[in-house]
Amino acid sequence: MPRSSRDFDQLTASQRHRRQAVLLARAAVTGALLFVAYFLLPLNEPEDVGIVVLVGGLILIAGVMAWHVREIVVSPYPRLRGFQALITGIPLLLVVFAAVYYITGHSQVGSFTEPMDKIGAMYFTVTVFSTVGFGDITAKTDLARTLVTFQMLFNLVVIGLVAKVIFGAVDVGVKKRSAEHHTSTEAQEPTEPATG
Repeated sequence: MPRSSRDFDQLTASQRHRRQAVLLARAAVTGALLFVAYFLLPLNEPEDVGIVVLVGGLILIAGVMAWHVREIVVSPYPRLRGFQALITGIPLLLVVFAAVYYITGHSQVGSFTEPMDKIGAMYFTVTVFSTVGFGDITAKTDLARTLVTFQMLFNLVVIGLVAKVIFGAVDVGVKKRSAEHHTSTEAQEPTEPATG
């Protein structure tokens, strides 16, 4: 992948489209692999593992988002990189909370109105994330309610702060690319000889 606007400007339109398609495909595959990992990994662990999964997952989300912001700013196609950040970041968030709900449902039976299997935990996570809240699954214990409350607050932060950071990084990247393009165009223009 070209790392600078100058490298990107040297590509043909076909090469640019191909590189952009590769970025989108990579992001989609990463998102899909996160869901596959969630369903394949054994999560039948003691209750304490749920907290480790939550804290470790949140640290991982922060690290992934920080990496994406850096990539957006230096990318020759920042808008696409911003979209890529959303395609990988949201599945990661959903998988982390679904895993925590699944572990909690197994370690403290009766934490939710229905037993938590992996599909139920993912479904519940998506309904909380999307603020739909059908009410068919609800948190019953203090721990489960605390986790759900934390997810709701975290979702607000994700939707507000992370979106602002990603779109801000896209804006910086677009301005940077525009400035680099303007500078390279000026450097290529011939100078007029001085008349005297």
